[in-house]
Amino acid sequence: MSDRTDGVSRYHRNNFKTVPRPIRGTKPLKKVHGLPKWDVKPNNIGGTGHVSNYANLPAPSPEAGMSRYLSEIRKFPLLEPEEEYMLAKRWVEDQDSEAAHKMVTSHLRLAAKIAMGYRGYGLPQAEVISEANVGLMQAVKRFDPEKGFRLATYAMWWIRASIQEYILRSWSLVKLGTTSAQKKLFFNLRKAKNRIGALEEGDLRPENVKRIANDLGVTEAEVVSMNRRMSGGDASLNATVGSEDESSMQWQDWLEDEDADQATDYAERNELDARRALLVQAMDVLNERERDILQERRLAEQAVTLEELSGRYEVSRERIRQIEVRAFEKLQKRMRELAGQQGMLTQA
Repeated sequence: MSDRTDGVSRYHRNNFKTVPRPIRGTKPLKKVHGLPKWDVKPNNIGGTGHVSNYANLPAPSPEAGMSRYLSEIRKFPLLEPEEEYMLAKRWVEDQDSEAAHKMVTSHLRLAAKIAMGYRGYGLPQAEVISEANVGLMQAVKRFDPEKGFRLATYAMWWIRASIQEYILRSWSLVKLGTTSAQKKLFFNLRKAKNRIGALEEGDLRPENVKRIANDLGVTEAEVVSMNRRMSGGDASLNATVGSEDESSMQWQDWLEDEDADQATDYAERNELDARRALLVQAMDVLNERERDILQERRLAEQAVTLEELSGRYEVSRERIRQIEVRAFEKLQKRMRELAGQQGMLTQA
């Protein structure tokens, strides 16, 4: 993967906005705003279990079986780069739903393949694939063919983000992961334990804790905490302590009543302000043209096209792309230098 593609992907991944998902046990009604005709929902019409009110877009259904769904989506052909580019242009410029529909159906196999990698969390595979498809449709809605990379490269981040958010919301009533490190630990702890043969129930042995922490780049305390949270089920705070005959006291009676942690809130706001100031300071490493192109291409809410910028600066679109990539790399390097000088980098 090129630096340019990776940089663009990281930018969109960092700016991904999550939306509420249906909780486990409900039948989801999926709709991606901006693709108004796609209101996909499992149904048993005709006994297939795969129904959509737009061009019969397949939807996974437990009643029909996953093999039926996987067989259906294999019927949609993959797109050649030129065809994908033209379809994306039709969607971006004309909001052509037929073009967007073809881009989605040609990538349903990618969504299913990624979803299959998230087995083992006790969730219905059909629902996980549905969430993957929602992420795919979000990617198609936002895909810009002028950025120079394939839809599959861009879509994988949206697909994974949609799946991971659904799992984190559904796996436990208590939110398990908040930081990126905690999410990484949640999705990799089980595989790490299997890899080293740490099959013991309850707490991990100290040597296994240390090895997993080193492998995943987290602290030993985080490994112990996440393992305990994943090993134990949810419990109600309204449950009585001991048997009901012995006591009417509930677990919630033992909770300490504390005010909101204003110190933590202040620290988080202060860190965000520091990062913004760091970005502004690092922009000084760029010349005026580099700064303008980077802001228009990466930092603006609506990215300006290569074509428009090439006309503004009277150079080719490829030259604009090269300047964008170089400016992004210079900005990243300068931000790392400044962060190190200001003590903002943490050691793994």
